[in-house]
Amino acid sequence: MIGAGMGAMAAAARLAVAGHRVVVYERTETYGGAVRRFERDGFGFDTGPGLLTLPAVYRDLFVKTGKEPLEDCVELVQVDPCARHVFADGTEVSLPNASRAGVVAALDKALGAGAGERWGAFLVRAREAWDRTRRPLLEEPLWPNWQVLAEKEPYPAVAHRRLLRTRQARTLSEIGSLELRDERLAALLESSALAHGLDPRTVPASAAVLPYMEHAFGTWYVHGGIRELARAVYERCVRRRVEFVFGAEVVRVLEKDGRAAGVELSDGAVAEADHVVADVDPAWLKALTDRPLDGNGDVRADPFMTRPGRFALLLALRGGCEAGAAHRTVVHAPDPESELDFLASADGDQPPPPTVTVLRPDDPALRPDDGHESVVLSAVVPSAADWDEEGMVRQYTEHLLEAAEAVIPGLRDRVLWQEVRTPDDTDDETGAFLGAVPAPALAAGRGRFLHPSNTTRLPGLYRVGGWSHPGGGLPHAGMSGALVAGLIVEGPEFRGSR
Repeated sequence: MIGAGMGAMAAAARLAVAGHRVVVYERTETYGGAVRRFERDGFGFDTGPGLLTLPAVYRDLFVKTGKEPLEDCVELVQVDPCARHVFADGTEVSLPNASRAGVVAALDKALGAGAGERWGAFLVRAREAWDRTRRPLLEEPLWPNWQVLAEKEPYPAVAHRRLLRTRQARTLSEIGSLELRDERLAALLESSALAHGLDPRTVPASAAVLPYMEHAFGTWYVHGGIRELARAVYERCVRRRVEFVFGAEVVRVLEKDGRAAGVELSDGAVAEADHVVADVDPAWLKALTDRPLDGNGDVRADPFMTRPGRFALLLALRGGCEAGAAHRTVVHAPDPESELDFLASADGDQPPPPTVTVLRPDDPALRPDDGHESVVLSAVVPSAADWDEEGMVRQYTEHLLEAAEAVIPGLRDRVLWQEVRTPDDTDDETGAFLGAVPAPALAAGRGRFLHPSNTTRLPGLYRVGGWSHPGGGLPHAGMSGALVAGLIVEGPEFRGSR
């Protein structure tokens, strides 16, 4: 197995239980892929995802690979409120976790009568899109005739009484303008796509499943940080006798008799294998094989497509977290169009203020004592920007601090030290091209939002993790591990768990 990301480890544990000898070669010195931790002076920070949706994916992994359930290995905490949103006009709203009635009431109170009803009606339609795509885009290997998923929009059309006809939104932004009819509700909707690096103006309406997943299954935190989830999965692998070799860079996938037969390492060592599973960026995998792995003209498999990355500021603060502070706050950009234009082009050296996510886990495990606080500020940024340019880093740092001042009282006076993390850091740690972050797979959009299938044109070579079907994010990466394990154990007839 190439890489020790979350998808690879999920596959490794399942394969080991099925009786396979599994060896994982990881070029860095630790596991988890992008799920890492930065520690200094008693402070701890998640440097990848900070929250978890769909914990059922990892509950299933632990049920299928051992006696101890997930909750015996990590402490899962439901985050409530799910998020606090601060809009450009100064309006604020805190949304309860996994409560439709609570969300409707909160939106009506903060944004005016009718806002909650419109959002609730949207969630009903989003559920319809979820029901239509959940199995093919999360629980099953990618269909051979994946073009069917690429062409049909699963988000339903909406009847317009005044027009006496129905109209179907083509993009997530059109849902906001046609159905929500409130700039703040539209910003709430679009932030769910932006968090994954997706432009709501071009992403298909099927992206409505992203806020729906959070609403339906809740948002969860792992005590000690999400890195603890990676630790638990790694330890489950070790208990199932999966072997890990760290500091081992794979430079070539070996072939024999027309199929994958092992890997070659940078020191010249060769490891033979019946199956090779790669948890790497598609550009990297292409270099390891030097052969086409998908059909000609396959829009799912462009290894050099520019994708956004993540800029984060890790703050060590003096003073404890005030009572009632939200775990997650989203401070929306004052000019969303300028933010999206810059993400799409990265033109110019003056980035506009972005949408900023503020994570304040009130977790004793992440601070030296109750008189201090660890905070993570983050924003989606162009991965192709020049992150060696001091001015770019300085401007984004200032943007994030300015946004967070609306959330954290006396922020600048409380900073003991700060650590900047750019897409270059993600590139170094994960090998992702330009430090980009993968998004979950989505239907429609002519296939541009699907990911390469877990199987390849080279028999015996499989893809796992966020850069393969069903895409990025902790739940999707975990599901990719289940799919790859099923394909190896049961063969190409495997159709997912039922």
